[in-house]
Order: sequence, then C-alpha cells, then structure tokens
Amino acid sequence: MLGKPAVDPRRKKQVRLIVRYYDQLCSIEPKFPFSENQVCVTFTWKDAFDKGSLFGGSTKLALASLGYEKTCVLFNCGALASQIAAEQNLDSDEGLKAAAKHYQFASGAFQHIKDTVLSALNREPTVDISPDTVGTLSLIMLAQAQEVFFLKATRDKMKDGIIAKLANQAADYYGDAYKQCQYKDTLPKEVFPVLAAKHCIMQANAEYHQSILAKQQKKFGEEIGRLQHAADLVKTVASRYDEYINVKDLVDKINRALAAAKKDNDFIYHDRVPDLKDLESIGKASLVKSTPVVVPLSQKFTDLFEKMVPLQVQQSVSVYNQRRADLVNRSIAQMREATNLANGVLASLNLPAAIEDVSGDTVPQSILNKSKSVIEQGGIETVDQLIKELPELLQRNKEILDESLRLLDEEEATDNDLRTKFKERWQRTPSNELYKPLRAEGANYHNILNKAMQADGQVKERYQTHRDTIALLCKPEAELNAAIPSANPAKTLQGNEVVNVLRTLLANLDEVKKEREQLENDLKSVNFDMTSKFLTALAQDGAINEEAISVAELDRIYGNYTQKVQESIKKQEELLKNIQNAHQDFSKMKQSNNESNLREEVLKNLAVANDNFVELVANLKEGTKFYNELTEILLKFQNKCSDIIFARKTERDELLKYCQMPMPMGYNPYMYGQYNLPYAPSPVYQTPGQPPYPPPQQPGYPFPQQPYYHQQ
Repeated sequence: MLGKPAVDPRRKKQVRLIVRYYDQLCSIEPKFPFSENQVCVTFTWKDAFDKGSLFGGSTKLALASLGYEKTCVLFNCGALASQIAAEQNLDSDEGLKAAAKHYQFASGAFQHIKDTVLSALNREPTVDISPDTVGTLSLIMLAQAQEVFFLKATRDKMKDGIIAKLANQAADYYGDAYKQCQYKDTLPKEVFPVLAAKHCIMQANAEYHQSILAKQQKKFGEEIGRLQHAADLVKTVASRYDEYINVKDLVDKINRALAAAKKDNDFIYHDRVPDLKDLESIGKASLVKSTPVVVPLSQKFTDLFEKMVPLQVQQSVSVYNQRRADLVNRSIAQMREATNLANGVLASLNLPAAIEDVSGDTVPQSILNKSKSVIEQGGIETVDQLIKELPELLQRNKEILDESLRLLDEEEATDNDLRTKFKERWQRTPSNELYKPLRAEGANYHNILNKAMQADGQVKERYQTHRDTIALLCKPEAELNAAIPSANPAKTLQGNEVVNVLRTLLANLDEVKKEREQLENDLKSVNFDMTSKFLTALAQDGAINEEAISVAELDRIYGNYTQKVQESIKKQEELLKNIQNAHQDFSKMKQSNNESNLREEVLKNLAVANDNFVELVANLKEGTKFYNELTEILLKFQNKCSDIIFARKTERDELLKYCQMPMPMGYNPYMYGQYNLPYAPSPVYQTPGQPPYPPPQQPGYPFPQQPYYHQQ
C-alpha cells in the first residue's frame, strides 16, 4: 500500500491515456445508440481479482454496452491512481500531497462505479465491479488518504491531540473496510490481514499520541493505560500479521515510552492506572473525501469526434439547414424583387435623371454616377471577356464528359466482342448492365450542360440588345453629353416644390434600398448550430421531432428579420405610390415637345443599360463559377470511370487466360474461388440515375436570388 520510494513514469502516462479514453467514451456516448440491436460494439473484460483455475481461465464478461466499457475503464483509472499514490515518496511534502490526491481520486472513481454500475449494465456485473466490492475499495482508498494526512501531521510536528484524532479516523476507515469484506472472498486474500493490521497500527498511533497529551495534562495513569493498549495492539500485529507488515520500529517506540512512564509513575507520581474501558474515547478528524467524477477528468481533453453526431441528428440538421436556406432565399428573393421593381419604375419615369436634368443641356448627375460605376468595373471589355470565356469552359466540360463516356463505350464494345467469341465461358457481369448507373449519371451531366448552353444563349442575346447603350455609358462625359439630345425647357424648375418633394421621396427610397442590402447581409450571416438542440432532444425523448423544433427555432432566430423584410416592402409600396403621383405633377409642369421627349427616352435607356450591365456581369461570373465547379465534378466522374474500367480490364485479362487454355470440363476459376474479382461496384452506383456528387454550388454566394444556370 503506502511507502514505495519512487513513481514509475510509465504509470503517469498510462493514467493520462486511460483518463482521456474515459473522457472520450463519455463524450461519444450520447452521439451513438450503442446497444445490441443498434450500434453493436462488444467490449470484453476479465475479472480483476479472478486468478482462474487449473482447468479454466479467469472469469470474463462481454457486453455490447458502452456503459460497461466506461465502468471497466474507470475501474482501471482508480487502480492506476492508487498505484501512483502507493509509489510516492512520503518523506517529502510533494509526495504526501500527490499520494493524498491520487487516493481520493481512486476512492471517487470506485464510489462512482458503486453508484452507477447496475444502471449502466442492466444485468449482474462481475464480482470486481459489483457495488459491494467497489464500495469496499473506495473505503480502502479513503483510509489510505487519511493515513497520508496522519503522516503529514506527524512530519510537521503538529499537536499530539490533532495527530491522535487523525490516526483514530484512519483506524476507523480501515476497520469499516475490514468489516465490509470480512465474510466475502471477492478481494485477494492478503487484503484482509493488511486491513486488520492497518486498523491496529493506526489505533496504536492514536493511543500513543493521546498518551503524550495525557502526560502534558499530568494524567500519568491515563498515559500508562493508553500506552499499554497501544502496546497490546502492535503486539497483535507483530504476532499475527508480521508476514505482511513490519512494526518493529513502532513496537520499540511504544515500549520505550511505556517503560519510562511506568518508572516515573512508580517512583514519583503513584497515579492510578485506569482500566481500558474507563479511558475517554479519542476524537476523530477526517480530512479526506472521495473526489467526485466530473467529466472531463482530463484538463486538456479534446473530443476527437467533436463534429460527429448520430445519424438521426445529422438528418435533422440537414433538413433544418434546407428549411433555413429556403426561408433566407425566399426573404432575399422578395427584397431583390422589390428592388428590381423599384428600379424599373424609376427607369420608366426617368428618375432621378428627370429632376436633375432641369437645364436640358448637361448630363444628369445620376447618369454620370452610373457611367463612372460601369467604367470602374471594366465596362464593355469586362462583359466581352466573360462572354468569350464561357464557350472555352463549356467545351472543356464537354470534352471531359465525352472522354469519360468514350472509355465506357470502348470497354463495353470489347466486352461484347469477347462475350460473342467465348459465349457461355465468358462468365462475368455484362458491361452494359454494370455501367447503367454511370451512364445515367453521365446523361444527367449532359442535361445540365444543355441547360447551361441555353442560359448562355439567353445572356448573349440580352447583351447584344443592350450592348450599344452600355458602350455609350462607358464614354467620357463630353462624348456622353454629345450623344444625349438637348432640350430647352419652357421654364426653369429649379427650386420648385414638386422637384423638392420628388428629391425627398427618392432619397427615402434609396435609404430603403440601402437598409435592404444590410438586411440581406444580416440574413446571410446569421448562423445557429442546431446540433446541440437535436442532441438534447434525442437524449431526453429518444426521438427528434425535427419539424416542431426547426420551425420554433427558425421563428425565434429569423422572425424579426422576416418582419423587417415585409415592413421594407410595404414602405417601398407607399414611396413608389407617392413618387408616381409627384411625377405626374412634375410632368405637367414640364414643357412637352419632341426634343424633350427624345432626350428623356435616351436618359431612360442609359439608366436601364446600367441595370442590365450589373445583372449581366453577375450572371456571367456566376456562370464561370458554375463551369469551374462542374469541371471538378466531371473530373471525379472521369476518375470513377477510369477506375472501374481498369478493374474490368484486370478481370478481363484473368478471364482470358481461363478461356484461352484447356481446362477440365466445367472448370471455372471464379466458380471455385481460384480468382477473386479484382473490383466491386461502388456503392454509389446502387441507385441508377442519381449522381453521387452534389450539383454545382456557388461558394461565397450561398443565397442566390435566381440561379442563372439550371441545377439538377
């Protein structure tokens, strides 16, 4: 038990590893339904105290229970901690503190097993982890921890009354442990005499130090009575348990003190020596308690499966994410649709250019701002370059797909020729059957490319329609002004109340659109991990009501945002109505003639050209991303085709050897297992027509309003 001089460094490493393993078990337990009829992992442990017999091994138990594994691992944590404590150097303060700490940890581990083992196993455990056994072990660890504090107090030369109480408490712990296992044969046989000896030794120490206190109080008879009792106790240990514990030093110390006390009393004090039963009981002072098992036990624990959750939770999170994406996409689409509507209405009214163009012979500031923005984005050259790249990207994807299917065609043709040549001897799955899932996947990619080509055509057509006007926006201010017809108004409208009202309304509308942009960013940035919610629901109820939980959380998280979206749309409706009414008044005040009408039409077209430029660039960049992502997917598809064709070729070569050499009648190497098929069809092919890769997504732009390229 106590007192070995040095700690084996391997022990510390072992206990760190096993404690981390226990923490990992506790962490992974709620993530998987470990049981015999679900995630079935069998754990086997041997009884720690069963030595086995001549005709049979030691008792062992195998259970598909993570609770059983945790119990056995924690048992070993306690055992290792007790070994580390026993190996401490008790001549130093550091060793004493470490021993006390580890004994109390071990006591807590065994106590935790006692409290939880029956519910964790749902069956009778092996003897070593039964509640009775681990309860006794917990008490033994506590007794040893108390003994450490007794040694520390003795070493620090504390008051004898305190030392006596500490020793008496340790004796009590040892005595209780001995009583618990006295009539049981679960623990090794050497435990019982050691516990009995320890009880006597600690009781003797308590009496010895109490005798010193009695001497200080001039109770010389009591001093002798206590020393006599202590001497009897150590004499019992020496006669019965000397095989296990050496008490010679303690015997000599007590006998010397007893002889001196008797001599002084006989010659000087003549105090009556009381009977043992008349001696006042020694008090007790416990400085130890079992350390509770609080997960994680390791201070530096890192969950290796932090991101891993049960399948049911994964599915629920996936459905929740789709609900969330739908809600966010719907809200953003509503805002963008409203913004496009507002831009369209303003363009049809030639606003804000109309109220800026009161002079009739300069470029309105709003048109100049649009021109500057288009030029800064590269203007017509940017669109031309993006459109030029699309066919190249498209062609690259078509070539990868065509090459993949060509490989399948060639191998299938070879397989058909050999099947025709060797007939029934060509015994393997026909290529046309094996490749059905791959061909369905390829057909799906063909369909995606065809739809992308149609979208490309629509973009190019739209670009050609507005190219000239966009090009005009890219001109310098002087050329732009020259290209816009001038018109002399009948009267100046500078400072007119109607113009001021329109300006205010347009400013308010701009503010609404800016708020919308911020609201869109907020909607995209909001993120909430539902994993913990679903894990909690699964742990509490054994099932997950995904719809109820998701709807409630989405309303809690996004309810305020969706309300702001509707308020923004409603506010815009009011503003547009007021803008249209104010514009009617403005139009009545303006002189209507051919020149002014022509000028207003050009300004409208320039405003529309800006909107088209922005949308065209966004669509073309989106298309470029689409093709680049599709290239990666098609390369993976090509690798799949190459891998299976290589496997088929290997199989074909082996089968050709069989078909081209004389064999005993009816002999087939595959039938008798001489050859193993060199490949197995990938599980992803089991559902024909369903590609194993997701459709191209849009990194960095997770919530598109209207995907330009159709996605399957």
